[in-house]
Amino acid sequence: MQTILGASGQIGRELAFFLKQDFTDDIRIVSRNPKKINDSDTLFAADLLDAEQTMKAVAGSSIVYLTAGLPMDNQLWAEQWPTLMENVINACAKHQAKLVYFDNTYMYPQTDTPQLENAPFTPNGIKGQVRAQITQALLDAMASGRVTAMICRAPEFYGPGQTQSITNSMVIDNLLAGRPAKVFLRDDVLRTLIYTPDASRAMALLGNTDDAYGQTWHLPCDDNRLTYQQFIELAARIFKVENSHKVLKAWQLRLAGLFSKMAKGAAELLPRYGSDNIFVSEKFKQRFPEFKVTTIEEGLRTIYAERKPK
Repeated sequence: MQTILGASGQIGRELAFFLKQDFTDDIRIVSRNPKKINDSDTLFAADLLDAEQTMKAVAGSSIVYLTAGLPMDNQLWAEQWPTLMENVINACAKHQAKLVYFDNTYMYPQTDTPQLENAPFTPNGIKGQVRAQITQALLDAMASGRVTAMICRAPEFYGPGQTQSITNSMVIDNLLAGRPAKVFLRDDVLRTLIYTPDASRAMALLGNTDDAYGQTWHLPCDDNRLTYQQFIELAARIFKVENSHKVLKAWQLRLAGLFSKMAKGAAELLPRYGSDNIFVSEKFKQRFPEFKVTTIEEGLRTIYAERKPK
């Protein structure tokens, strides 16, 4: 059995689809209120902050995928992520299940230096510090032999369905609604974006590749990086809407953070939007040369086909 912990988000839903399509019919969906993605899925309700419930959710699994997410709230991250990760590591260790962890880049240096899998952890802000803490906890468990695991890391993502990301909420959703897109700090620096179905499909492939364990993998991205200005121009043309956007300054988001925990949480990520973001996924592409990466234009066309007015 292959189990997805935190399967209510877009990555978890797409992962279940690709696991069923390419690898197995025996999939367990775990969240507080689980819903089937495939007809053959088994549902298991559990709170991953509860150690006993996490143990039961993992029992009988050969591979466990951790794709859970938390709201963009610094206090929640600091209080809950370490407990959640500890519970999952302990459960996988006890039940001898392999663990595939879906990670982000919040702990990476927020500079224009190309990011490889061995990039140092130099977190900026609470969310980056928490990510560094829980990822290091997993790395330590892997190094000690407690668990057989891998880390699958993705940069900023965009995608179809209910994808929740800054690019979706600030750019894609606004354009499709006929409003100007919004961009943090600058619109003229290169961004590496990953299409969510690519991230999920790659993670399913890695999880079912024995020699991929014990490593960190950057999930595959389109290397034809665009600035947000170029991304918005392309999206506006595909969506058949006006090409319009606003650049939000740091002080504007910090001011919003006085009234919103979500905005305050996003403010500490601002430095990454002030310079090129070069996330390198060459390791994956060399190991799996047959994997077709979705271009940004293809991704945007798929999103428009799904959401265009009927």
